[in-house]
Amino acid sequence: MRIPCLPDGGLWPYIRAVIAPDPLLVFDRATLRQRRERAAGRWDQRAFLKREIASRLVERLGDVRRVFPLALDLGCHGDEIATTLGGRPAVERLIRSDLALAFAGRARGPAVVADEEFLPFAPKSFDLVMSAMALHWVNDLPGTLIQIARVLKPDGLFLGAMLGGSTLWQLRQALAAAESEIEGGLSPRISPFADLRDAAGLLQRAGFALPVSDSETIAVEYADALALMRDIGGMGEGNLVVERRRGLARRATLLRAAQIYAERFTAPSGRIVASFEVLFLHGWAPHASQPKPLAPGSAARRLADALGTDEVSAGEKVERSPR
Repeated sequence: MRIPCLPDGGLWPYIRAVIAPDPLLVFDRATLRQRRERAAGRWDQRAFLKREIASRLVERLGDVRRVFPLALDLGCHGDEIATTLGGRPAVERLIRSDLALAFAGRARGPAVVADEEFLPFAPKSFDLVMSAMALHWVNDLPGTLIQIARVLKPDGLFLGAMLGGSTLWQLRQALAAAESEIEGGLSPRISPFADLRDAAGLLQRAGFALPVSDSETIAVEYADALALMRDIGGMGEGNLVVERRRGLARRATLLRAAQIYAERFTAPSGRIVASFEVLFLHGWAPHASQPKPLAPGSAARRLADALGTDEVSAGEKVERSPR
């Protein structure tokens, strides 16, 4: 099938933006691409978190009574969204995209290699865009959300799931304590992610109608903190902060961090607990048929009547009897 992409030359404004250095870049996306290429080789052993997040995202799609003729899976990894969708009639055709060629090559349907920061798709191409575990690595999240809104048809739906700011807070604490104790200072060890309080506002800024955001926490148990760190690395989800300390961490620091983690965050099972906060984003491309808020003063009934109480005008003092 033909994938709706921009015409030749349509990416030049984005290419120029890449060439120009940006002092506000937070994440090293060149390293992200390399790590995801490596992660694809043994992905089946590391895909449990993506499977769970994709399942919860598709479950939200079940609340929408509509058929979407053409959908985009932005950041497909091992095709978990497609697998979860199965043969559901809600999505007729699904295009996959991923930053890594190795992941795009795993897809069991049409797929392209695409950077989430510079989407190559033509405007008003898709009825639905879904994204699980990809957008937390985007440097300009508002800009990417604007691009997603642009490639949606009017009244098209965006459903996204990304790791939130409370993800791995236990590991953050343990690494900070160990590094301060052994190395006498701190460096960025875990990447910063968006907070829930900002999510709905970002959707609104990007032009989405009826924006909704919520969060869930997925708790995962590991034998120890070193096993957790190996898993994070195997998923390609390790620290990507541009200002991170280069080179391998000191073995003594990691061992001390594992010890602190076990002392503070061991479950009754005897295993350590790791928390992954997942932010779910839900927004619609604007359309005239969507409900809109009433204009001020246009209500047909007074709130006081609905509540069965007396209306008091602003500035009027109400005397209350002493208790």
